[in-house]
Amino acid sequence: MRVLLAEDDPILGDGLRAGLRQQGFAVDWVRDGLAAEREVRSAEFAAVVLDLGLPGRDGIDILQSLRAQGCKTPVLVLTARDAIADRVAGLDTGADDYVVKPVDLHELGARLRALIRRAHGHAETVLRVGEVTLDPSTRQVRHQDTTASLSQREFDLLHALMRNAGRVLTREQLEQQMYSWGFEVESNAIEVHIHHLRKKLGSDAIITVRGVGYTMPVGGGT
Repeated sequence: MRVLLAEDDPILGDGLRAGLRQQGFAVDWVRDGLAAEREVRSAEFAAVVLDLGLPGRDGIDILQSLRAQGCKTPVLVLTARDAIADRVAGLDTGADDYVVKPVDLHELGARLRALIRRAHGHAETVLRVGEVTLDPSTRQVRHQDTTASLSQREFDLLHALMRNAGRVLTREQLEQQMYSWGFEVESNAIEVHIHHLRKKLGSDAIITVRGVGYTMPVGGGT
C-alpha cells in the first residue's frame, strides 16, 4: 500500500518512513505543505499521513482544499496539536483520524490499515476473494487451506487487486499503488508477478482484461 507522509521534521520523518516500510507500506515523504498538496492531486495513494504544522501551507488548509475538490483519499492527521479544539477542527475539516505525537509505529500502521480498509468498504480485517484470504496485519495469504508463500511485491500486488475486487486495474494503476519514489520498475514487472501469483493461487484467480489490465472477480477463482 502506497502512502504519502507529509512531515517537516527530518528525524521524525525518517523514523516514520522506516517504521511504516517495515510494516509493508510503500512510503513517499514530502516536507512542506505545497508539495503534499501537489502529490495528493497528481498520484494515487492509499492514505496520507499529514502533519498540521507544515511550512508553505498549513495542514488544515491542505485538508480543506482537498475535500472541497472532492478528494476522498483517507487522511490521518499526525500532529503535536493536542487541544480539543484542534482535534475537532481537524476531524470536522475532513480528517479520517487524528493522532497526537508521539505515536507508536505499530499503532500508526494499524490505524492506517483501518482507514484504508474502510475506504474500500471492508468491515473485516482479513480480505477474502473466492478461496483466497489475505491478512494485511500479518501479511499472510492463504489459498483454500494452504498458506501461500509470496514475495513482498507479489503480496503488494495481490493486496491491491483484492482491495479492488471486481474492478479492472491498469498496469500503471498497480505500479502507482505498489511502488514509492526511487524504485526502478521493469516494464514487465507486473506481468511477471501476475504469472507467479497464478501459479500459487490458481490460473483463474486473476483475470486479464485484454488491452485494459487485471482484476480479481468478486466470485473468485479456483
